[in-house]
Amino acid sequence: MALALTDKVLAETLLPERGLALRVRQALLVIAGIALLALAAKIKVPMWPVPITMGTFAVLTIGAAYGPRLGLATILGYMLVGALGFDVFAGSSAEVAGLTYMMGSTGGYLVGYVLAVIALGFAARAGWDRSMGRMALAMLAGNVLIYLPGLLWLGQLYGWDQPILAWGLTPFLIGDALKLGLAALLIPGLWALIGRARG
Repeated sequence: MALALTDKVLAETLLPERGLALRVRQALLVIAGIALLALAAKIKVPMWPVPITMGTFAVLTIGAAYGPRLGLATILGYMLVGALGFDVFAGSSAEVAGLTYMMGSTGGYLVGYVLAVIALGFAARAGWDRSMGRMALAMLAGNVLIYLPGLLWLGQLYGWDQPILAWGLTPFLIGDALKLGLAALLIPGLWALIGRARG
């Protein structure tokens, strides 16, 4: 099914049409997005069976709000900051950071973050971010794109005879479902507020 990629994404409602002002505001949005991703990665909400980290929520939301190009610039900027050794990932620390952390068990999920941002960006560009149902479907696809490389990388690192799904999927499904629902409400809700403000 072909998507008509014509709609404005949420971040573009904040941007001037062209010129230096556009570039400056895009740069500020990328910096703000990187800061949001780093902050969200460190937020842990108590939950069963494992605490919820808000990193995937921020990834999916930024993809939907920023669109494919600005979202990709933001997530790649975040990865670069992490690769330089800054403590911006959920499990990184002063002792384990940078490329050492990124090549560990989380590496595949970080690749999935990039894929999910691009997918959500294109979904938003096609107008799916205006509808809660379509946004939920896009968020679900984004979650799948995060988990697939994550699980493949875990299997490659530790061997497929290990309980890969029990390590890297099933403990997180409840929390991810809650985050998916929250993100699917947030973006269409912001569009509704913008519509009321303009009306």
